[in-house]
Amino acid sequence: MNGYFSLSHITAGFVAVLVGYTSSAVIIFQAAAAAGASTAEISSWLWALGIGMALTSIGLSLRYRVPVLTAWSTPGAALLVTGLAGLSLNQAVGVFLFSSALILICGVTGWFERLMRQIPTPLAAAMLAGVLVQFGLQLFDALQHQLLLVGAMLLAYLLARQWLPRYVIPLALLVGLLLAALQGQLHTQELSLALAAPQWTTPEFSLTALIGVGIPLFIVTMASQNVPGIAVLKANGYEIPSSPLITATGATGLLLAPFGGFAYNLAAITAAICMGREADPDPARRYLASVWAGFFYLLTGLFGATVAALFAAFPTELVMAIAGLALLGTIGNSLHASLAGEGSREAALITFLATASGMTLFGIGSAFWGLLLGLLAYHLRRLLQP
Repeated sequence: MNGYFSLSHITAGFVAVLVGYTSSAVIIFQAAAAAGASTAEISSWLWALGIGMALTSIGLSLRYRVPVLTAWSTPGAALLVTGLAGLSLNQAVGVFLFSSALILICGVTGWFERLMRQIPTPLAAAMLAGVLVQFGLQLFDALQHQLLLVGAMLLAYLLARQWLPRYVIPLALLVGLLLAALQGQLHTQELSLALAAPQWTTPEFSLTALIGVGIPLFIVTMASQNVPGIAVLKANGYEIPSSPLITATGATGLLLAPFGGFAYNLAAITAAICMGREADPDPARRYLASVWAGFFYLLTGLFGATVAALFAAFPTELVMAIAGLALLGTIGNSLHASLAGEGSREAALITFLATASGMTLFGIGSAFWGLLLGLLAYHLRRLLQP
């Protein structure tokens, strides 16, 4: 039983959820407001998202003994901020159901898994490094704005790396929280404990909304979230069938869409936190970090807006610093794995740079395009080399 209560697992799970919520929870509020949701309905959205992510993260991680972490679709939420304008909340729920049904079909048919088998491991690692490198850079951007706070966290990280490597992230986080509290940077005045209550919204299906918003939501969720999510697993050496994972997220969306669960998918950035050496030196036990992340998701769902406000109480620089520190090892390992093979090095470099650029084409993020360009370079070289 003690193995389930490791401090490194708990901290990795907490940091993963902390980074996920602080980086994009505000977009959820904006998307819900665009559909005309009331305060109670916005709280229901947070309830549905937290419960859905908890069930899938805990269930899939325990089922496969692999750190499978799910998340809401952040680019999907950004799309909804503008896409839901002019639609009723009932029509919005119809869009969520339609998109989740398409995701479920991709999982059940095995189409997505067949596609992902075509991605070489060096390119998957390069895409992961490109996705995560911004977090490494943000660590040092935060350093220039909060020299004492972030500098102390970085020093704690470097010292703990030598003497207490198993607890490097918990100690860095603890140092950051203590300093933030001493400097009066923990803004907890607005906090009040309140359970969220699910609010049912009867779906309404509009053909124009399904085509204009539902299909883009499906494409963005699959290309910008699920593709990197599977690549993260692959880059970290976890070879598991992707079809059941995609099926689970689609089915969860169908169940919880009427309560505000607009899209569920595999996590990439936050999942990488649970897959790093800091979570556990033994890769076979890192799934417990995702289980703990699922537990924290459960809390965020049950307490809805209260937990969102709690995460908002942390200084931005503290969150940026702990995310960057937690991902340093993964970034380094991914770069090494992507560039080690001479035959795939150029394709991997193209994948890394295009992904790291942050470009967006046709509403789809750079991770997808980086992988696509890398695959093009990889296969052209194999086709044309003498």
